[in-house]
Amino acid sequence: MPSAPPLVLTQGDPSGVGPEIALAAWMALRAEGPPFAIIGDPDHLSRLGERLGLTVPVRAATPDQAAALFSEALPVIDHGRRIAGAPGAPDQADAAATLAAIETAVTLVVDGAARALVTNPIAKHVLYAAGFAHPGHTEFLAELARRRSGVAARPVMLLWSEQLAVVPITVHVALARAPALLTQALIVETGRIVAADLRARFGLARPRLAFAGLNPHAGENGAMGREEIEIMAPAIAELKAAGVDAVGPLPADTMFHAAARARYDVALAPTHDQALIPIKTLAFDTAVNVTLGLPFVRTSPDHGTAFDIAGKGLARPNSLIAAIRLADRLTRDAAR
Repeated sequence: MPSAPPLVLTQGDPSGVGPEIALAAWMALRAEGPPFAIIGDPDHLSRLGERLGLTVPVRAATPDQAAALFSEALPVIDHGRRIAGAPGAPDQADAAATLAAIETAVTLVVDGAARALVTNPIAKHVLYAAGFAHPGHTEFLAELARRRSGVAARPVMLLWSEQLAVVPITVHVALARAPALLTQALIVETGRIVAADLRARFGLARPRLAFAGLNPHAGENGAMGREEIEIMAPAIAELKAAGVDAVGPLPADTMFHAAARARYDVALAPTHDQALIPIKTLAFDTAVNVTLGLPFVRTSPDHGTAFDIAGKGLARPNSLIAAIRLADRLTRDAAR
């Protein structure tokens, strides 16, 4: 009986911590899995392992060979580009390799040769200098998904941990711009996508969504802002009318203690930091970035390239291992 397709990892920026935490993740998971292959430069990964004193045999492989190889060597799908930058010293010449890994991974997942995508961190400034035209990693994935599968995706960022799951409704924008972007349409669309993917991917029959207000005390009945009354409440009512279990807007400062968290499955917050501060406080090393709204499963460690510690043996693989395990969990039934 053929083995299930593996998970596929991207290298991320090769001068960041992505490649070394992938080596460490293989060491942690080689005995029990789940099997994965990484897209990158086999020679670069071998050299990095030697530099860090890690005993990681690296083997060039095709996706269908990954599961059989996984217990004895790290399977590497060679993207055909040699790495120029050193750990901690990103090189613009490696931008093409970073993008090639992402493009190859999306092709493998869409074509069924891999069952989920786990991305290592990229450095957007390096890609921008090389002419990268997308705002970020997630938007690039959405465009690749549209090109490869014909599905128009509207990605939504979910940060997930065992203790808490959160969604920022506005994401990487200046705080001063967030209120103008917080429209009823955006809230409703985000809520619908979150509810649909929590049902389809996470197996929650009726996901419970809790919305944080934008202003202190959720506006204090209009005394500290009217966004909750004029924008958020109508959006939540629209979601309820569509059958979504949604509550709010609630004061953000009382939403994240243990008793409050027990009353919902995911918290949706108007701004980036309202959502990410609590989850990074509760689960800094184990939170996983999950992109909802794509036609495939994509997870990622909840941290950046960490150039300052790259190549020094200091990077912890915990969040990447959590991302690998969650990608496996979300696609395990489909792989049987």
